[in-house]
Amino acid sequence: MYLDHFGLREAPFRITPHTEFFFAGANRGATLEALIYAITHDEGIVKVSGEVGSGKTMLCRMLLEKLPENVETVYLANPSLSRDEILHAIAEELRAPLLERNSHQLLRALQDRLIDIYATGRQVVVMIDEAHAMPPETLEEVRLLSNLESNRHKLLHIVLFGQPELDDHLGESSMRQLKERITHNFALEPLRRSDIGNYLMFRIRAAGYRGPDLFTSSAIQLISKASEGLTRRVNILADKALLSAFSEDKHQIDNKQVKAAIRDAQFNPMRDGNARPKTWIAGASVVTVIAVLAYLAGSYKSTNAPSATPAANAPAGTMASASPAAKPPAEVSATTASTPRNASPEAGLPSPASAPSTLHEDQQPTLSERLAASEEWLKTTPNTHYFIQLLSTDGSNQRDVELFLESISGTLDSRQIRVYRSSLSGRDRLGVIYGDYPSREAATAELAKLARSSLGSNPYVRSINKIR
Repeated sequence: MYLDHFGLREAPFRITPHTEFFFAGANRGATLEALIYAITHDEGIVKVSGEVGSGKTMLCRMLLEKLPENVETVYLANPSLSRDEILHAIAEELRAPLLERNSHQLLRALQDRLIDIYATGRQVVVMIDEAHAMPPETLEEVRLLSNLESNRHKLLHIVLFGQPELDDHLGESSMRQLKERITHNFALEPLRRSDIGNYLMFRIRAAGYRGPDLFTSSAIQLISKASEGLTRRVNILADKALLSAFSEDKHQIDNKQVKAAIRDAQFNPMRDGNARPKTWIAGASVVTVIAVLAYLAGSYKSTNAPSATPAANAPAGTMASASPAAKPPAEVSATTASTPRNASPEAGLPSPASAPSTLHEDQQPTLSERLAASEEWLKTTPNTHYFIQLLSTDGSNQRDVELFLESISGTLDSRQIRVYRSSLSGRDRLGVIYGDYPSREAATAELAKLARSSLGSNPYVRSINKIR
């Protein structure tokens, strides 16, 4: 209702997880990197806990998109399963034979399937959302599943996402064996007051807003206090405040609109009076662990990146604030594939043979030319290649794409910038991507260089295989 009023192309504060709106601030981005490293380099169970509405499901969705290609994921959104049902659900997701079997036979069939997957060099990760609601006997089955292993490695990696009640359950004496298997504990803290202003502006800019700061400092303070730092509550209050401003024909959110939103939301205090201190103490205890794991993740990607061909060494691009997180995996990419004739490997640019150019050296292709060239690039690019996502927007925003291309033309090699149009996600979308890399490691190594540059954005890597 208020989208046109504020110059938005989509609702910025939906409460359903949408990975384009993943906020990497407030330690969320570091936690995601640390989780990826822990899952791919550790053999214990990983636990993520946080209050209702703190962003656990969003983090889980980001993991599903960011884990390496050799990781097969099983996502269980319904934890209220018996121990037999959880075995059946995992076996079904992994396409194990499901004949009439008792529990022992089903477990054996699942183990055989896991061995087959392991033999191909792939990992399997089971992500269980709302794990605090799991029956005790099902939690025990999770522990037994973590025992499945080859001669040297675990066959199954498990990540538990749950509310603080999960920690209470694991504190019981009957759960001590499972608790001992948990090697990494991550706590999603509520947003601090200093983070909420950045979060609000990040969301509305990701939705297309291009004006000055929309929320006054006093409005941010009210939202911080009423939401208790929980992102779902922040979203609800911000959405209601925008609607209130629209009804009053206002273009800035102040105390009046936020107070109206608070009255309408009628939030209850979070758990009890002691819940907040416990949450902050638990969160503080893992900050160092997150920092160390995130550092190790960056170091591993950097030191293990294979020697790339000149075409893989093109400098990575910068992403517009409208696209901080990965897109759904059903979009088809298109591109422009042209390279300066005097490009050299020393300069980090593709070799002339990799993408011949028919344009004059200082001539920029039009949007339609980029889209046309995209289709040809996609026809010949292997599924195993990667690129860097710069921008994703509604298909009607062609002018926004053109302005974005102009803004980065002096910063990036324009001939490595590719544009695609897709409607496979259910609506017409335009996207801008950069580079062509033979491996995730090569692309990630370029992103590490970008992190030290002055571009100030958060580009991310995507696989050709996932968008086809």
